[in-house]
Amino acid sequence: MKLFYTDHFELPLPETHRFPMDKYRQLRQRVVESDHHRNDALLVPFAATDEQLSLCHDPEYVQRVVTGTLTPAEIRRIGFPWSPKMVERSRRSTGATIAASRAALEDGVSANLAGGTHHAFSGAGEGYCVFNDAAVAVRTLQHEGKIRRAVVIDLDVHQGNGTASILAGDDSAFTLSIHGIKNFPLRKVDSNLDIALPDGTDDSEYATALATALQQVHANGPFDLAVYLAGADPFENDRLGRLSLTKAGLARRDEFVIRWCRNQNLPVAIAMAGGYAPDINDIVDIHAKTLEIASRWGKQSSPGEEKSPR
Repeated sequence: MKLFYTDHFELPLPETHRFPMDKYRQLRQRVVESDHHRNDALLVPFAATDEQLSLCHDPEYVQRVVTGTLTPAEIRRIGFPWSPKMVERSRRSTGATIAASRAALEDGVSANLAGGTHHAFSGAGEGYCVFNDAAVAVRTLQHEGKIRRAVVIDLDVHQGNGTASILAGDDSAFTLSIHGIKNFPLRKVDSNLDIALPDGTDDSEYATALATALQQVHANGPFDLAVYLAGADPFENDRLGRLSLTKAGLARRDEFVIRWCRNQNLPVAIAMAGGYAPDINDIVDIHAKTLEIASRWGKQSSPGEEKSPR
């Protein structure tokens, strides 16, 4: 399996903003040290180009980001300060999901060790999201003629408002968001399928909702690519999550989604999305388990076979 990382493109952030970013470096280190990934490839992606970004984003917005001419209000909405490194990191993170999507078409499963920036709209960033990596990846592969239809399976605890907005009104893309009903963003944007869960939703309740959702996704297929946002923030101890999934429940979630894709011979590119537990080791544990499960399925020789991974 091919894994794409961008954590070495450090952002010059104040200490109050460092914690969520540190998980990416620690996750890559966990992958490097893990026997599960002994035969996987860790790769640095190319940066997304202006042309690729402009398939989803207003070219004027792209240029304001690139040239550092965002307004103070736009910077506040994004949530961290502008810098040339912020631009490069945002380009690379988007490029990583593009690269993971291409790799998934070849290998069945691939992953971006960052990404999941689903709050970025066509003309504005929001919630620590500058460019919308999932939407740009879908549009890039469609533009290249590599795929016709794609599904975004967004299981971050926050609703994928930017992705829903960018991909709205087009039968070539289907968006699913399973999220906390009382969570950010305050104003949701309709996905093709939204499942809003109450505070305290547990493993069993979540699994039932997910199974129902994927049945509906299947009914709207077929698709040529799935982009899966495997957020760690439905975790019971997440500071921003409000749901009550255990680590075991999140692992079962990942297993279910990846198996569902593989059993349909549907290539799946995975992005890590959010995670805000007070103990960074919990976040890294959850993301690392997602990658371990993906790697196991990536080693399956016959993706259509109904069997569990090793």
